[in-house]
Amino acid sequence: MATVIDGKAVAAGVVEKVTAASAAFEAETGMKPGLAVVIVGDDPASHVYVSSKSRMAKQCGFKSVQHTLPEDTSQQDLEALVDRLNKDPEIHGILVQLPLPAALDSDPVIQMIKPEKDVDGLHVVNAGKLMTGDLEGGLISCTPAGAMLFVRNTHGPDLSGLNAVVIGRSNLFGKPMAALLLAANATVTTAHSRTRDLAGVCRNADILVAAVGRPQMVKADWVKPGATVIDVGINRIDAPERGEGKTRLVGDVAFDECAEVADVITPVPGGVGPMTIAMLMANTVIAATRSKGLKPPSF
Repeated sequence: MATVIDGKAVAAGVVEKVTAASAAFEAETGMKPGLAVVIVGDDPASHVYVSSKSRMAKQCGFKSVQHTLPEDTSQQDLEALVDRLNKDPEIHGILVQLPLPAALDSDPVIQMIKPEKDVDGLHVVNAGKLMTGDLEGGLISCTPAGAMLFVRNTHGPDLSGLNAVVIGRSNLFGKPMAALLLAANATVTTAHSRTRDLAGVCRNADILVAAVGRPQMVKADWVKPGATVIDVGINRIDAPERGEGKTRLVGDVAFDECAEVADVITPVPGGVGPMTIAMLMANTVIAATRSKGLKPPSF
């Protein structure tokens, strides 16, 4: 059986470092790292995520500000709020919770956030720095940063000689994950729905990262014996064994069977998920320290 990565424990270690760095920042500057979260509309899942982020920010000793806007907020009003947060010296990180209501265009909003305050790592400047190998100058998207921490904990910082396959090519995860693996000297293949013989490509991977949003798509015969498997998918499926109308969460990897083949594997839930909020906190304290010309902590 594979070693199962405890994402909650790893995330707790990150949060501990963030809290210490936040206290050191406040001691040196007299101010707290400031995180502003903007949520528009009534999407229940988004409100759960935002509440978790706000609680964690307070736990880390941040100044935590939440702006909850109605569903009918105009594009102009949303962009005006982001502009005010850009200019606020007490706010070091800005996060606009996605998805926005259908009437709003998210891309102009994300791109108007100052890159140095873009703690989601989605601005083209931050994405561009990552793609050109500058891991120190920008802010890295939270979920791939968290998944990469698992990889480094397993294999060390240098992945020379290892083959990595990322299933998924999204701007949110697949592309930045591939860039992080490449920067660590892995030989990287980005696979996707148009990849021929996807299972065969995956069987060549020493590090297999699945992020496609298809429940339990990756089967045991896709996994190279001894591989590290990172499952980024979060899918809700019917669970009649739990009772009528019940559901459960699964990843993109058929966990039970793949755990028989892999050496290291992440579960769903409890794997990559907890890392996303932890790395958001890490990005916020990095942004705060940079804003004062201090050396940012490393994670």
